[in-house]
Amino acid sequence: MAYATARHILVESEDECNALKVEIEDGTPFEEIAQTKSQCPSGAQGGDLGQFGPGQMVPEFDKVVFSGDVGVLYGPVQTQFGYHLLEVTSRG
Repeated sequence: MAYATARHILVESEDECNALKVEIEDGTPFEEIAQTKSQCPSGAQGGDLGQFGPGQMVPEFDKVVFSGDVGVLYGPVQTQFGYHLLEVTSRG
């Protein structure tokens, strides 16, 4: 079975998501921003979502996680929960 591991940051607005993406691209650690800004409980673990298979996450999230490149920062990705920055950390 296919699987992926990923981490994400969830915020309410696209503007905030874009601002945080710039911070990460400028060198602020992903984990630090996840711990202080993410509205998802996973923020406490630096945004780590662990391992999951296709269909376990919302479709918009799944599409990026199972088609995007590993180690690339994606976002904003809009879902019913808000706006995500996400990074696929591994896939197999």
